[in-house]
Amino acid sequence: MEMTLRYYGKKYDTVTLEQIRQIPGVTGVITTLYDKQAGELWTQEEIHALKEEVEASGLHISGIESVNISDAIKVGTPEREEHIANYIATLENLGKEDIHLVCYNFMPVFDWTRTELARVRPDGSTVLAYSQAAVDAIDPAKMFEKLSADANGTVMPGWEPERMAHVKELFEMYADIDEEKLFANLVYFLEKIMPVCNRYDIKMAIHPDDPAWSVFGLPRIIIDKEHILRMMRAVDDVHNGVTFCSGSYGTNLENDLPEMIRALKGRIHFAHVRNLKFNSRDDFEESAHLSSDGTFDMYEIMRALYETGFDGPIRPDHGRMIWGEKAMPGYGLYDRALGATYLNGLWEAIDKAAHRGAPVMP
Repeated sequence: MEMTLRYYGKKYDTVTLEQIRQIPGVTGVITTLYDKQAGELWTQEEIHALKEEVEASGLHISGIESVNISDAIKVGTPEREEHIANYIATLENLGKEDIHLVCYNFMPVFDWTRTELARVRPDGSTVLAYSQAAVDAIDPAKMFEKLSADANGTVMPGWEPERMAHVKELFEMYADIDEEKLFANLVYFLEKIMPVCNRYDIKMAIHPDDPAWSVFGLPRIIIDKEHILRMMRAVDDVHNGVTFCSGSYGTNLENDLPEMIRALKGRIHFAHVRNLKFNSRDDFEESAHLSSDGTFDMYEIMRALYETGFDGPIRPDHGRMIWGEKAMPGYGLYDRALGATYLNGLWEAIDKAAHRGAPVMP
């Protein structure tokens, strides 16, 4: 396991590489070319420049999140062939730069959905939150307008203003796309890119849909163990794997997170580990990583990753805004640093117990 932090680049991130470098145990970053539009080619020169920037700080690129998938690919319009060709060339350029992990998603319209970016918790921290009642009461075209005031002047991934300006057109694109059509388009995409993934040993790690149910009537296809196993059977290649995001899969309380990890052994290439606190089954907020602050047993999640031999990057996922920090919601420095340290501590304890021959307590 390698502990990492997400980094959006010096033009977009409120957290610097120098700050990330000082978090104990964090040795790499999960980064991206944030100004690239879905469907565009990433040149080797651009990737190399990003790599040099990261390595100059004493860190390295552990993976890319994300090389975004265009709506043309997801819907299956004639443009998708050009966009897939660009995607293949981008993967080739990443491989040439010795980068071997790509996290991506296949969610229609919104990469993720929250109804609040700054819900105030009892301790005064603010967090991302979701309420199904709020979703049911709002016009999706108004979502960006409602949330943008709490983004602290940052550009939220998947909610870029130029994309949100065309929400109505995007919904029209997906009007005839159900789960089966979306799944077929995912399989088509994966079959096209697997040869270059095999050539350069690039592990594709699909991120689950967030939340794990239909929002605004849009289809959802990466929501639980059964859906993931179906995808793996459809494209049976070790490079076709998953990002195990405890917060996204955990939005559905029917998902047994440690059991899912064990069922996906060998195909989890990347992990986002975070906690959620549920106020009801369809109203949740993102808590601190500590087990007792939320709903999930973080020890059992980390133990399942350890016992299945997971050796990829982990990042503490969304954090709270604490200590007066103003940053991209979910992506400040302080609480993610606390999360990284906590998760590293759990991993160390599990590892030492295993190597001393002591039973790992349930």
